[in-house]
Amino acid sequence: MIHISDTAADKITEMIGDMESDRYFLRVGVSDGGCSGLSYSIRFDDTLEEEDQVIGWEKFQVVIDYASVEYLEGIQIDYKDMGMSGGFTIDNPNAKLSCGCGASFRTATYRGKSKKCD
Repeated sequence: MIHISDTAADKITEMIGDMESDRYFLRVGVSDGGCSGLSYSIRFDDTLEEEDQVIGWEKFQVVIDYASVEYLEGIQIDYKDMGMSGGFTIDNPNAKLSCGCGASFRTATYRGKSKKCD
């Protein structure tokens, strides 16, 4: 379903370790918004919803909400350490158009509801 680079997996493991609780997992999803129509959401969470898809990784879990699964099939998550602007990146083979910063996208079948980026 998804791929996480070794660099990103190490960073996720480190960040979860800093939370001092093994209840946390990485939640990845999409929502309407952003200049291209759909925005990525990537955050740490500790609450599972009934229809969440849970993917076990070596040292943590990745959770994707049911509505986001079709848009995230085959994504590649990486972590780039670029000084003060480093962070997680998502390469999505389903994206037919992406904004310049890579935070929003649209697919061939769903455009989402575009909103001005802040």
